Amino acid sequence: MSTPLARPGADEYAPYYHTYVRLVEDPFRQLREQPIHLRQLLASLTDEQGLLRYAPGKWSIKESLVHMIDTERIFAYRALRIARGDTTALPGFEQNDYVPASGADDRPLTGILAEYDAVRAATLSLLDSLRPQDFERRGTASNNPVTVRAMAYILAGHEAHHLGVLQERYLPLLA
Repeated sequence: MSTPLARPGADEYAPYYHTYVRLVEDPFRQLREQPIHLRQLLASLTDEQGLLRYAPGKWSIKESLVHMIDTERIFAYRALRIARGDTTALPGFEQNDYVPASGADDRPLTGILAEYDAVRAATLSLLDSLRPQDFERRGTASNNPVTVRAMAYILAGHEAHHLGVLQERYLPLLA
Protein backbone atom coordinates (compact mmCIF):
# COMPACT_ATOMS: atom_id res chain seq x y z
CA MET A 1 0.00 0.00 0.00
CA SER A 2 1.51 3.32 -1.03
CA THR A 3 -0.50 5.63 1.24
CA PRO A 4 -0.23 5.43 5.02
CA LEU A 5 -2.81 3.29 6.75
CA ALA A 6 -4.78 5.32 9.29
CA ARG A 7 -4.61 4.17 12.90
CA PRO A 8 -7.64 2.04 13.78
CA GLY A 9 -10.19 3.38 16.20
CA ALA A 10 -10.78 1.69 19.55
CA ASP A 11 -14.03 0.23 18.16
CA GLU A 12 -12.08 -1.70 15.48
CA TYR A 13 -10.43 -4.24 17.78
CA ALA A 14 -10.75 -5.86 21.20
CA PRO A 15 -9.24 -3.81 24.07
CA TYR A 16 -6.68 -6.58 24.65
CA TYR A 17 -5.02 -5.74 21.32
CA HIS A 18 -4.29 -2.14 22.31
CA THR A 19 -1.06 -3.53 23.79
CA TYR A 20 0.03 -4.27 20.21
CA VAL A 21 -1.64 -1.43 18.28
CA ARG A 22 0.08 1.19 20.46
CA LEU A 23 3.49 -0.16 19.32
CA VAL A 24 2.81 0.66 15.66
CA GLU A 25 3.19 3.89 13.72
CA ASP A 26 3.25 2.50 10.16
CA PRO A 27 2.35 -1.21 9.94
CA PHE A 28 3.68 -1.66 6.41
CA ARG A 29 7.04 -0.15 7.24
CA GLN A 30 7.31 -2.15 10.46
CA LEU A 31 6.31 -5.41 8.79
CA ARG A 32 9.05 -4.83 6.19
CA GLU A 33 11.71 -3.82 8.73
CA GLN A 34 11.01 -6.40 11.44
CA PRO A 35 12.72 -9.29 9.62
CA ILE A 36 15.89 -7.20 9.40
CA HIS A 37 15.74 -6.40 13.10
CA LEU A 38 15.02 -10.03 13.98
CA ARG A 39 18.06 -11.20 11.99
CA GLN A 40 20.25 -8.63 13.73
CA LEU A 41 19.07 -9.83 17.15
CA LEU A 42 19.56 -13.51 16.37
CA ALA A 43 22.55 -13.35 14.01
CA SER A 44 24.95 -15.28 16.22
CA LEU A 45 22.44 -17.51 18.00
CA THR A 46 23.16 -21.25 18.01
CA ASP A 47 20.52 -23.99 18.09
CA GLU A 48 21.46 -24.66 21.70
CA GLN A 49 21.02 -20.99 22.62
CA GLY A 50 17.63 -21.10 20.90
CA LEU A 51 16.49 -23.38 23.73
CA LEU A 52 17.03 -20.65 26.32
CA ARG A 53 14.09 -19.78 28.57
CA TYR A 54 14.39 -16.61 30.62
CA ALA A 55 12.45 -18.21 33.49
CA PRO A 56 11.00 -21.62 34.36
CA GLY A 57 7.80 -22.31 32.48
CA LYS A 58 8.46 -19.62 29.85
CA TRP A 59 8.80 -20.39 26.16
CA SER A 60 12.22 -20.96 24.65
CA ILE A 61 13.51 -18.57 22.01
CA LYS A 62 12.63 -21.13 19.34
CA GLU A 63 9.13 -21.55 20.77
CA SER A 64 8.69 -17.78 20.84
CA LEU A 65 9.68 -17.56 17.18
CA VAL A 66 7.27 -20.32 16.14
CA HIS A 67 4.55 -18.64 18.21
CA MET A 68 5.17 -15.45 16.23
CA ILE A 69 4.91 -17.41 12.97
CA ASP A 70 1.73 -19.26 13.99
CA THR A 71 0.08 -16.07 15.19
CA GLU A 72 0.99 -14.20 12.02
CA ARG A 73 -0.53 -16.97 9.92
CA ILE A 74 -3.74 -16.89 11.93
CA PHE A 75 -4.02 -13.09 11.93
CA ALA A 76 -3.29 -12.89 8.19
CA TYR A 77 -5.94 -15.56 7.57
CA ARG A 78 -8.42 -13.50 9.56
CA ALA A 79 -7.50 -10.40 7.55
CA LEU A 80 -7.99 -12.32 4.29
CA ARG A 81 -11.40 -13.67 5.28
CA ILE A 82 -12.66 -10.30 6.46
CA ALA A 83 -11.18 -8.44 3.46
CA ARG A 84 -13.02 -10.79 1.14
CA GLY A 85 -16.32 -9.99 2.85
CA ASP A 86 -16.66 -13.23 4.79
CA THR A 87 -18.99 -12.50 7.70
CA THR A 88 -18.45 -15.83 9.46
CA ALA A 89 -17.36 -15.29 13.06
CA LEU A 90 -13.78 -16.53 13.27
CA PRO A 91 -12.74 -18.57 16.30
CA GLY A 92 -9.94 -17.76 18.68
CA PHE A 93 -6.97 -20.00 19.34
CA GLU A 94 -5.14 -21.00 22.48
CA GLN A 95 -1.49 -20.07 22.12
CA ASN A 96 -0.51 -22.18 25.11
CA ASP A 97 -1.77 -25.28 23.26
CA TYR A 98 -0.08 -24.35 19.99
CA VAL A 99 3.41 -23.82 21.37
CA PRO A 100 4.05 -27.29 22.84
CA ALA A 101 2.36 -28.90 19.83
CA SER A 102 4.74 -27.05 17.48
CA GLY A 103 7.83 -29.09 18.34
CA ALA A 104 9.85 -25.88 17.97
CA ASP A 105 12.67 -26.96 20.26
CA ASP A 106 13.38 -29.99 18.05
CA ARG A 107 13.78 -27.85 14.92
CA PRO A 108 16.92 -26.16 13.65
CA LEU A 109 16.89 -22.40 14.05
CA THR A 110 17.70 -22.01 10.35
CA GLY A 111 14.50 -23.85 9.44
CA ILE A 112 12.40 -21.71 11.78
CA LEU A 113 13.88 -18.54 10.30
CA ALA A 114 13.23 -19.75 6.74
CA GLU A 115 9.61 -20.42 7.68
CA TYR A 116 9.41 -16.97 9.28
CA ASP A 117 10.65 -15.38 6.03
CA ALA A 118 8.10 -17.30 3.94
CA VAL A 119 5.20 -16.37 6.21
CA ARG A 120 6.21 -12.70 6.32
CA ALA A 121 6.51 -12.59 2.53
CA ALA A 122 3.02 -14.07 2.23
CA THR A 123 1.60 -11.60 4.75
CA LEU A 124 3.11 -8.63 2.95
CA SER A 125 1.90 -9.93 -0.39
CA LEU A 126 -1.64 -10.26 0.99
CA LEU A 127 -1.69 -6.81 2.57
CA ASP A 128 -0.13 -5.20 -0.51
CA SER A 129 -2.87 -6.73 -2.66
CA LEU A 130 -5.70 -5.17 -0.70
CA ARG A 131 -7.55 -2.07 -1.85
CA PRO A 132 -8.10 0.87 0.53
CA GLN A 133 -11.74 -0.08 1.03
CA ASP A 134 -10.75 -3.63 2.01
CA PHE A 135 -9.00 -2.28 5.12
CA GLU A 136 -12.32 -0.79 6.27
CA ARG A 137 -14.15 -4.12 6.27
CA ARG A 138 -15.35 -5.41 9.61
CA GLY A 139 -15.64 -8.92 10.89
CA THR A 140 -15.62 -10.90 14.11
CA ALA A 141 -12.66 -12.80 15.51
CA SER A 142 -12.43 -14.35 18.97
CA ASN A 143 -15.94 -12.99 19.67
CA ASN A 144 -14.82 -9.40 19.09
CA PRO A 145 -15.27 -6.95 16.24
CA VAL A 146 -12.18 -6.26 14.14
CA THR A 147 -11.32 -4.47 10.91
CA VAL A 148 -8.71 -5.47 8.38
CA ARG A 149 -6.91 -2.20 9.17
CA ALA A 150 -6.72 -3.21 12.84
CA MET A 151 -5.40 -6.64 11.82
CA ALA A 152 -2.50 -4.96 9.97
CA TYR A 153 -1.65 -3.00 13.10
CA ILE A 154 -2.07 -6.05 15.34
CA LEU A 155 0.21 -8.11 13.09
CA ALA A 156 3.02 -5.55 13.31
CA GLY A 157 2.40 -4.85 17.00
CA HIS A 158 2.38 -8.51 18.03
CA GLU A 159 5.81 -8.95 16.53
CA ALA A 160 7.06 -5.67 18.00
CA HIS A 161 5.97 -6.92 21.42
CA HIS A 162 7.83 -10.21 21.04
CA LEU A 163 10.94 -8.57 19.63
CA GLY A 164 10.96 -6.41 22.73
CA VAL A 165 10.66 -9.47 24.98
CA LEU A 166 13.56 -11.13 23.13
CA GLN A 167 15.71 -8.03 23.56
CA GLU A 168 14.82 -7.34 27.18
CA ARG A 169 14.48 -10.79 28.73
CA TYR A 170 16.28 -13.38 26.63
CA LEU A 171 19.30 -11.81 24.99
CA PRO A 172 20.80 -10.27 28.16
CA LEU A 173 21.08 -13.82 29.52
CA LEU A 174 23.31 -14.74 26.59
CA ALA A 175 25.72 -11.82 27.03
